[in-house]
Amino acid sequence: MKQTLLIPSILALALFSSCEKEETPAVKNYWPEAGVTYEIFVQSFYDSNGDSIGDFNGVTQKLDYVKELGANAIWFMPIMPSPTYHKYDVTDYKAVHPDYGTMDDFKKLLEEAHKRDIKIVIDMIINHTGSDHPWFIEAKSGRDNPYRDYYVWAQKDTIADFLNKKTITLDSDNIRQWHDPGQGEDYYYGFFWGGMPDLNFDNPKVREEIYEIGRFWLEDIGVDGFRLDAAKHIFPDDRPLDNHTFWKEFREKMVAIKPDVYLVGEVYDKKEIVAPYLPGLPALFNFDFHYTLLETMNTENGMLLANKQKEVLDFYQAITPSFIDATFSSNHDQPRILNELGSDPAKYKQAIAILLTMPGAPYLYYGEEIGMLGLKPDEHIREPFLWDKKSKDTGRAQWIKPKYSKDSTVVPLELQRADPSSYFNHYKTLIQLRNSYPALALGNLMLPETELPKTVMAYHRNTGGQEIFVVHNVGKAPVEIEVPEGFEEVIFSLGETALSSGKLKLSGNSSQVFLKK
Repeated sequence: MKQTLLIPSILALALFSSCEKEETPAVKNYWPEAGVTYEIFVQSFYDSNGDSIGDFNGVTQKLDYVKELGANAIWFMPIMPSPTYHKYDVTDYKAVHPDYGTMDDFKKLLEEAHKRDIKIVIDMIINHTGSDHPWFIEAKSGRDNPYRDYYVWAQKDTIADFLNKKTITLDSDNIRQWHDPGQGEDYYYGFFWGGMPDLNFDNPKVREEIYEIGRFWLEDIGVDGFRLDAAKHIFPDDRPLDNHTFWKEFREKMVAIKPDVYLVGEVYDKKEIVAPYLPGLPALFNFDFHYTLLETMNTENGMLLANKQKEVLDFYQAITPSFIDATFSSNHDQPRILNELGSDPAKYKQAIAILLTMPGAPYLYYGEEIGMLGLKPDEHIREPFLWDKKSKDTGRAQWIKPKYSKDSTVVPLELQRADPSSYFNHYKTLIQLRNSYPALALGNLMLPETELPKTVMAYHRNTGGQEIFVVHNVGKAPVEIEVPEGFEEVIFSLGETALSSGKLKLSGNSSQVFLKK
């Protein structure tokens, strides 16, 4: 019997959301192994008191929104006191920035988040402190100061060849890494910037200070875990084994305090460098995924990402059988993904469909779900969230004049809520889909053995007897493929597709997800 099924994206959304209640799969929370984490820059999120800066109480007011989106956890960019807007140069590890509110405000946020089954992960910056931190102020006062050895020092004549370093790394464009404090011949080491002097982890006292800071946030305050900034740079790049050993020790100390602590590390590099950190940092950001996703979409090379992800997962498996692959499409350090995709809505929606149907524990950067825009410098990747039309948006942060995410370029959330084809509803539908089918959340990744058209990405997700087949045409021209036998039930569709007698026609940037009966 010949069957033809034509599903444009808006109709697919309606079909998915209007299933009979008893037939709709239960939505589960798969965090941390495969749940969704929402990254928030507090300063730009929601201003509750009218001072132009986002704050903890503003986040608390918007927790129901995070829940509505379907996220299981929030990662906060730095919240500790600092002299800069980004707050990666900490001056007090056991306090919160007064612009964001009080510690009581933060504790209230935690309490309300936990009531909604939303976990809270905070940025922990331990590679360096700020140059205004009391430790460093003491350290630079003289060679005999007890805090001197908390940092890394060298005499000017011994490092002359390194003073004008020209190598630019993936995670730093700073060409000077030894800095003059203006008090003699000794220079201090600051990998990222002179305002961020690196701590000396060869000093046991430094390590004990860091473990105590971790204890404070886990035990006294009650956060669920840490995102560990610059995890690759605890020791210099030529001491990777010391880095690996430190993170194993750090994990042991944190687990002793909180057995279910969540630790996700930023090791900004390729898989061969990233994977050995897994025994110490059970979750690691997958930068290969981010860059290959963009390359896939912009070169229309269908299997490029699927092959790369399979390669990464197999490589990680060889290091440890238990790991969390923290995938992401963009974050606070990368240009907004919609910009990277040429502001093409079809490519953007498909990129997110790929992210949320692939293995991993995906991270979403605030504002992605409404199509926010942003390019370097970093301030303009971190512009304020658009909740409503400007005339109505009393909670919109105004600490910076937006250059990219404005009412003229981005449709505010409230208007997107009412539009079934909006970015917001696209994200919401895909997150619900992912959390409704165990194979999409937890399933392994299997690639087809048959040859496919160059622009087609296809993969199987399998777990516990449930099997799902996902196919994307990342090109602009239509293609046709054979659907594997047994896959007849469509549970998600994007773009115009037509299924007839086992053959699937896919228009440009269209996707389809099948459940095997």
